[in-house]
Amino acid sequence: MSKFTKMHGTGNDFVLVDGITNNIDLNKLQAASKNICDRHFGIGADGVIAVLSSNNSDLQMRIFNADGSEAEMCGNGLRCFSFFAFHSKLITNKTFTVETLAGQMIPEIIESNSNQAQVKINMGKPFLLAKDIPVEHNRSDLLNIPLQINNLNLKITPIGMGNPHAVIFVDNLNDFPVCEIGPLLEKHPLFPNKTNVEFVEVITQHEAKMRVWERGSGETLSCGTGTCASVVAGNLLNKLSEKVTVHLLGGDLSIEWKNKESIYMTGAANIVFEGQIQFS
Repeated sequence: MSKFTKMHGTGNDFVLVDGITNNIDLNKLQAASKNICDRHFGIGADGVIAVLSSNNSDLQMRIFNADGSEAEMCGNGLRCFSFFAFHSKLITNKTFTVETLAGQMIPEIIESNSNQAQVKINMGKPFLLAKDIPVEHNRSDLLNIPLQINNLNLKITPIGMGNPHAVIFVDNLNDFPVCEIGPLLEKHPLFPNKTNVEFVEVITQHEAKMRVWERGSGETLSCGTGTCASVVAGNLLNKLSEKVTVHLLGGDLSIEWKNKESIYMTGAANIVFEGQIQFS
């Protein structure tokens, strides 16, 4: 049996396992992730996260989606990862480095108590070139690419945050067919590695609403990297400022992209419960 901690960041929920003090077989964990994430027959989550040692950072994060695929990065997951590591005393400094498949990230524990923390993360610079996102397109300017899906004329802006995103600005988020368009765009040939899809309604330059269709997980209550990608796209399109509060179905995230350098995300991470599971 292996111990786990169920956590969520603005409603994006994860099962976390400690692979530093426990012997975790990553291949077995990935194979079991689909069953673990099942909300009827498993624990229920959007993903499974392993906390591991690293040769070049303080810690390493690996994350598996609800469909069993592996993600390069996850902003909400990284906030949960950071609080888990700090709460479990796997790390003692409030600022530290984390190795991910998308590169090194730097979280900071702003404040914490026994079951909740505010975490600020330096998410690094967004990727804006087609080859880096990646997206199969020969335009140098990837803003507002016209695309027709199901008789809807869309304008998508691909952004890379260590994982691929397609941002769409809409007039009315409540009326938009997120669950119809999301899966079609997720697997669109434009995106060789599939993509996360963000649907954004601008309220003011400093405030927006967002829903997200996550690659490998479907619609979730929140997506940290997707929120960052949306603010980057909004800033490039002169729709949003460099500091924005984004309202998601699971809560709010604060995003700041100063001088078009690194982008910072601040939000909550919450412990829900702890338990044991057999996945080997």
